[in-house]
Amino acid sequence: MNVIDVIKKRRSIRTFTDKEVSRKLLQELIDAARLAHSGNNAQPWRYKIITRDDEKNLLKTHKIFKQSFVYNAPVIILCCSDPAVYPQEKFDKDYDSSNAFRAVRDLSLSAQNLVLRATELGLGTCYVGWMNKTKIKKLFNLPGRYIVPYVITVGYAKINPPEHKKKRSEEIILT
Repeated sequence: MNVIDVIKKRRSIRTFTDKEVSRKLLQELIDAARLAHSGNNAQPWRYKIITRDDEKNLLKTHKIFKQSFVYNAPVIILCCSDPAVYPQEKFDKDYDSSNAFRAVRDLSLSAQNLVLRATELGLGTCYVGWMNKTKIKKLFNLPGRYIVPYVITVGYAKINPPEHKKKRSEEIILT
């Protein structure tokens, strides 16, 4: 499968089978994520992979997610980013965004690699940003400076949703 085929095939999956995702496949996802480019090659991303029921139950007990499907996913990947990794000596207030903005931007590049690789490997994923970001950091003792803008659920799709209509190229090009 080539890149454009993977991009076209990817869907947000919210219903998963009970089939376990192997450690080998999870490592493949992290390897794809780590290869992303980032500003100043800062590589601010950090990932916590949650597969254990006790950790999922902890999330559920603390009502971290508004959408219940998240708790049933075989894998929940916490997507974290560290704004402190950017070199301050290269920061220019007239040209640069805040380090927090840069950290989320670069994490998103990395996370896109992860979800596209998952699609290529036959796995389903879903970005989930509707969560209590403050609580999730406390539950897993993440450093205060970390940003956790979303998680990604991973598993084998039980249902493959149909393709959503996308805007035409002409609709997204500014003139």
